[in-house]
Amino acid sequence: MITVHHLNNSRSQRILWLLEELGLPYEIKRYQRDPKTMLAPPELRAVHPLGKSPVISDGDLTIAESGAIVEYLADRYGGGKLAPAPGTPERLRYTYWMHFAEGSAMPPLLMKLIFDRIESGPMSFFAKPIARAIARKGKSGYVQPNIDRILDFMESELGKHLWFAGASFSAVDIQMSFPLEAASVRGGLNEGRPKLWAFLQNIHARPAYLRALEKGGKYELLR
Repeated sequence: MITVHHLNNSRSQRILWLLEELGLPYEIKRYQRDPKTMLAPPELRAVHPLGKSPVISDGDLTIAESGAIVEYLADRYGGGKLAPAPGTPERLRYTYWMHFAEGSAMPPLLMKLIFDRIESGPMSFFAKPIARAIARKGKSGYVQPNIDRILDFMESELGKHLWFAGASFSAVDIQMSFPLEAASVRGGLNEGRPKLWAFLQNIHARPAYLRALEKGGKYELLR
């Protein structure tokens, strides 16, 4: 039995979704973020030394990192259902976007989250104007332009195909869901990029996505 070590409001939600798409039995072990720091609880370190989510257990295997988990589950249990055939152009796109999600798309979105918190967080009277000026400068001069460039690139790529790997839905669309949902919360993604916006509406309507939400619990990305 596959066990998903599931942290609320985290990347592990898309692992539940993948398992629902594959129709696999699994169990959920739940962990809650610290309400003050929003960090994962120390209990997750007993599962994996980094103490982060997602992590899955499958027999004697413990696997961390979203991309590694998605590829493992799709390759071992998918039977070709959610991954293009090796050696095809679709497989190359699949591999590219699998790494793009966390390697290129998420870093500026994480920086945006940090700068937003610096700008709005409590601090001393004298430090506040300096810290907020630095945060605003970082966002306007570097972070948001990078997010916009990435979103424009993804928008143009989805102008070629309905899904990221090609004409068919695949596991990489599940992997790409998290940065796009994060961008819709804090990166400026809206109806102005119709291909990406349609992608979000399409995945949110999938029965497996809705089942995963029901099982995973409340899902709100950090702002």
